[in-house]
Amino acid sequence: MGGGSAVVRVLRDRTAGRCLAGVVVSGFGTSALWLTAGVWAKSLTGSNSLAALTVFAMWAPVLAGPALGALADRMDRKVLLVRGNLVTACLLVPLVLVDSGRTVWLLFAVLVLHGASGVVLDAAESALVAGTVPASLLADFNGLRMTANEGMKLVAPLAGAGLYVRFGGPAVALLAAAGCALAALVFARLPVRGTPRTPARDSAPAPELPAPPPPAGTWRDELAAGLRRIRASAVLRPLVTAGAATMFLAGVNGAVTFAYVDEVLGRAPAYAGVLYAVQGAGSVAVGLLAGPLLRRLFAAGGIAVFALGVGARTVSPDAVALGASAAIGFGLPCVLIAAMTAVQRETPDAVLGRTAATAGSLMTAPNAVALALGAGLVAVADVRVLTAAAGAAGVLASIVLAAGARRRGGAPVKCGGPSPQP
Repeated sequence: MGGGSAVVRVLRDRTAGRCLAGVVVSGFGTSALWLTAGVWAKSLTGSNSLAALTVFAMWAPVLAGPALGALADRMDRKVLLVRGNLVTACLLVPLVLVDSGRTVWLLFAVLVLHGASGVVLDAAESALVAGTVPASLLADFNGLRMTANEGMKLVAPLAGAGLYVRFGGPAVALLAAAGCALAALVFARLPVRGTPRTPARDSAPAPELPAPPPPAGTWRDELAAGLRRIRASAVLRPLVTAGAATMFLAGVNGAVTFAYVDEVLGRAPAYAGVLYAVQGAGSVAVGLLAGPLLRRLFAAGGIAVFALGVGARTVSPDAVALGASAAIGFGLPCVLIAAMTAVQRETPDAVLGRTAATAGSLMTAPNAVALALGAGLVAVADVRVLTAAAGAAGVLASIVLAAGARRRGGAPVKCGGPSPQP
């Protein structure tokens, strides 16, 4: 199956196509708000610390991923997507009251709740798609979803910044609320409900069925079900571990970006925006190629490309800097797409929401930790040493992932196509 035909098949699938449309409309406003939040907090309080804390407020709910993801296993997923987006839209409206340092607490409260709703909705969407889209197209769908997300990150911040300068933060908040409300309408028109299925299904979408009943067991057991599933799977465990390690290195790389621009490239801080744009373009490209290309590349290969890009930041020519950013953007998503596709293929429907949210938490939390650690390391260590060490660690991680797959006696884990059974 050619790459173009795979993309067309995904877009022709009514559930997948409308899910992607929902991601685009909600992601535009959300990306604009999340960028503007730091600027908003800074302008109201004059505090760089509070501006930086907006990022933590948005990411903190990821740590509660298993608990939040359980909601996607206990409710009809289509209904959850609709109601969750409507509730989020309503939560964003009170931000019009944020107009001074005394009311900035409301901004942080809404950002935490917005982040929590994002974890729940991502888990619900992942589980719904896994139950209705043919397994052979899951890698293509996940790649296109990443393209949509990264594309919004390239476009929405510019729109949000312009809107903020002209009308202020409340206007950006209302834009985000409108995006969530429109996403709710899109998800309301999904042609399916949550449909149980067995792992590694590769057939036409199942007929419309009610959502599965909540699984039995104590609340603690239910929350741990996703983690147990990952630990027990010979497919999921190495992919999620490799994803966590790669995201940790990505956090270190992100923390040293401005020092790299200053000390290695000798450029003004604004040049970091150019590098981020090139990196985003690389992620958009890999999302479009996820199905046709990554079916032929190991997830370990993507990690290696990412690691080489990070390691290349030890040298100063601009051409190398731009190429390194593109490699980082291209390589980093590979293991993430591979891990989420494997979760969708290998996990029973009854625990899919929690497993997807748990995998997301395990792979995302190290990034936040590394951002803080890297911020401290860059003050005491040469940036070239840090990028060289991170690059070497990434190459090692790719070797370990590929070697582990060979020891299991199957093909190395790929970002698409049939995966070896545990």
